[in-house]
Amino acid sequence: MTDPVRPGMGDERLADDQLVANDVSAELASNRTALSLLRTEASGDRTLMAVIRTSLSLISFGFTIFTFFNTLKKSYLPGAISDEAPRRFGATLIALGIVLLCLGLWKNVQTVRTLKERRNRLFRLGLIRNMAEFHISPIAMVAFALLIAGLLAISRLIFRTGPF
Repeated sequence: MTDPVRPGMGDERLADDQLVANDVSAELASNRTALSLLRTEASGDRTLMAVIRTSLSLISFGFTIFTFFNTLKKSYLPGAISDEAPRRFGATLIALGIVLLCLGLWKNVQTVRTLKERRNRLFRLGLIRNMAEFHISPIAMVAFALLIAGLLAISRLIFRTGPF
């Protein structure tokens, strides 16, 4: 990590114990700005967790509906329910969960990219000194794993393949 350049002072670098522009209020503002970027990143993770919960509900409910009505049709009501109705309804719910998850992941990536660009710009201008890196969120990894599980579930329903 490199020290920020003091604004208007050429290549002179700030040490960790030096204030930005030798002003306590500027230093405090720099810290508040850096922390607000981290809070915004955490807010994006919380939003992605809400998307994961909703997607997981749709995917699991779609697979459960398919299994329940398929078993009901075969065991108790042969001929009363069409052969494809449980499959179509379950696949529709799973597809909605997958689409919602893809949109949530895309929005999360866009948010992190925007925050990273803004943080880098503020750092280049010497307005913040904290270069805490944005990382691949564990929540995003869980969302990606759920996306794979949803794709496997829908492939099971549509193509009658997969481990489920």
